[in-house]
Amino acid sequence: MAKGPRYCVPFRRRREGKTDYKARKALLLSGKPRLVTRVSLKNTIVQIIIAKPHGDEIIVSAHSKELARNHGWKAPRGNIPASYLTGLLCGLKAKAKGIKEAILDIGLHSPTRNARVFAALKGVLDAGVNVPHGEEKLPDEERIKGEHIVKYAKTLTSNTEEYQTRFSKYLEKKLAPERFPKHFARIKKDITASLDGGKKA
Repeated sequence: MAKGPRYCVPFRRRREGKTDYKARKALLLSGKPRLVTRVSLKNTIVQIIIAKPHGDEIIVSAHSKELARNHGWKAPRGNIPASYLTGLLCGLKAKAKGIKEAILDIGLHSPTRNARVFAALKGVLDAGVNVPHGEEKLPDEERIKGEHIVKYAKTLTSNTEEYQTRFSKYLEKKLAPERFPKHFARIKKDITASLDGGKKA
C-alpha cells in the first residue's frame, strides 16, 4: 500500500470496488437520468435514477423477481431473456412516469457484447425510452427470445440424465425448455398489456 505525506486514501466504495467515481462524475455531468443495470447470478435489477444533492433518487425500479410474482415467469431469472423482460418492465414504468431518455450506467461491469446488462438495455429501448448505445453490444433477437436455450436442450435429448440435471429448474415448473420461446412471448405480451403500453404503472 502506498504511503507518504501526499498519499490520499481512496473513497471507501472505490477501495471496495463498488464505484468508479471518475465514470460516475461523467454520467452526472450529462444532466440526464441514469439507467442503472445490475446483475447477479440469479437476478437482474434495472432502475432509473436521478442524482440529487442529498443523494441518488430512484424514480422507477424493476426487479426480475417481479416476472415470477406478477407475470407467471417459470424459467430461472438469471438468463438473458429474463434480463430483457426486466428492462422492458422498467422501461414501461419509466414511460408512465414521463421519462423519455436516460444514459446507461453499468457500474463496474465489463461492456461485453451479449451481456445481460445489454439485454436489459434492449428491453428499455423496446419500451420506447431513448438511451445512447452501440448496436454491436446488444444481444440478437434469437438470444433474447431464448432460441439458444432450445438449441442446447436439443443437444442433450439423447442424454436423459444430463438433460434433467441441466434443466431441473425448468422441469420443476413444468416448463419444457424446447417451449421456452413461446413462454417468453407470452410473458412479454402480459407485461406490455399489464402496463397498457406504458400509460399506467
